[in-house]
Amino acid sequence: MTLLNAAPRVITVGTGLLDEALRAQAVATVPVEWRPPLPGTARALERVLSDPRREAANELAVGRLVSARPHLVGVRRASEVLDAGTFLHAGPPITWERASGPMRGALIGAMVLEGLAADEHEAGEALAAGAVTLSPCHEHAAVGPMAGVVSPSMWLFEVRDDEHGGTAYCSLNEGLGKVLRYGAYGPEVLDRLRWMDRVLGPALAAALERTGPIDLRSLIAQALQMGDELHNRNRAATSLLLRELAPAVVAAAPAEAADVLRFIGGNDHFFLNAGMAAAKVSTDAARDVPGSSLVVAMARNGTDFGVQVSGLGGRWFTGPAGVPDGLYLGSYGPADANPDIGDSTITETSGLGGFAMAASPAIVRFVGGEVEDAVRATRSMYEITLTEHPAYQIPGLGFRGTPVGIDLTLVARTGLLPVVNTGIAGRVAGTGQVGAGLVEPPVEAFTDALRALADLSK
Repeated sequence: MTLLNAAPRVITVGTGLLDEALRAQAVATVPVEWRPPLPGTARALERVLSDPRREAANELAVGRLVSARPHLVGVRRASEVLDAGTFLHAGPPITWERASGPMRGALIGAMVLEGLAADEHEAGEALAAGAVTLSPCHEHAAVGPMAGVVSPSMWLFEVRDDEHGGTAYCSLNEGLGKVLRYGAYGPEVLDRLRWMDRVLGPALAAALERTGPIDLRSLIAQALQMGDELHNRNRAATSLLLRELAPAVVAAAPAEAADVLRFIGGNDHFFLNAGMAAAKVSTDAARDVPGSSLVVAMARNGTDFGVQVSGLGGRWFTGPAGVPDGLYLGSYGPADANPDIGDSTITETSGLGGFAMAASPAIVRFVGGEVEDAVRATRSMYEITLTEHPAYQIPGLGFRGTPVGIDLTLVARTGLLPVVNTGIAGRVAGTGQVGAGLVEPPVEAFTDALRALADLSK
């Protein structure tokens, strides 16, 4: 027994008051950070953790996610892959009646773009009357940033997983500010979309026929080494993609090449949409594994924040979308902000975005905070994920792989929610982007999913 005749060594847990008091008396302590499980989850957590399938199911699911090999294989018009009369949107299912301002604005713009309405008033009346079918992008092997609206004349990146065979789609990026995905639908927005339909889409399609598939996994890995986190900072990734495409664009569309390359080069977020499709095809590879508690989708429609879980099929579990906390453009402020919106949280779901902020110190200039906050955010995500990505590495953390594979049980046990960085759309239809920042998902989306998984546990 050395307790009474040796210096004490104390492990402190929970509140910092005990640790501070002991340190003031020169007692060596080992502080342990501890949080209680999410309220009301103890019984469900016990059932899910005791499911004999869970460990192997999660190993299989996350293994498929990190072994996916997404390649950009083409650019296709949405009418080739969409059912007639269907408009896709971001997030879980929503009706026109519950749609937020930016979602309504994007749908109105798409109606006018497609010639289904003469103006915003006619478009609104037609949408209220059910003139088109609204369906989530995620239910059509697709994702869309912000409002995520996809109509037949828009062009889509086509990304294929060479390892597991899946395919995913995402629209082409319009740029920042007053753009359709942020709910703007003025003449300049529609003119840009018509140019993208007439020039940009065909030029990129022709260029990719010349280049062949482009390895997006490798490109993303390089961009992380160059300071991107692949959600709100895509400058390096866009430059790398432009380098791959430029010679083929010049050869395939010489008359339009200057305009096409100027558009891509002037839009640092151009890669985002290709990266989202890469993330989607990777997380889809992990779907439908019985007993798995792995989150395979997080998405927002401007009203609801929803999650999907590998072991629960295509069911959505939702809670109210929160308003991001961040930096605002010009004279805009929090009162102008719409609740969180977009499918771009597929980047966080695949180990990028908010989960990789430690790779991108410059991101804090866009979403707010300090560099230490970005590093802290990434480190905290290792506590709720199943593994580290073998290809996506962070130089500032000693080339540690990004945290990937959000596990419902770890979220419940730690009380930690996924870190999400995001753009902020104006709440009034037609406004466009008003800022960027961080947002916290609603707890109930994860706790409801956990209880549903517990009901299926053996």
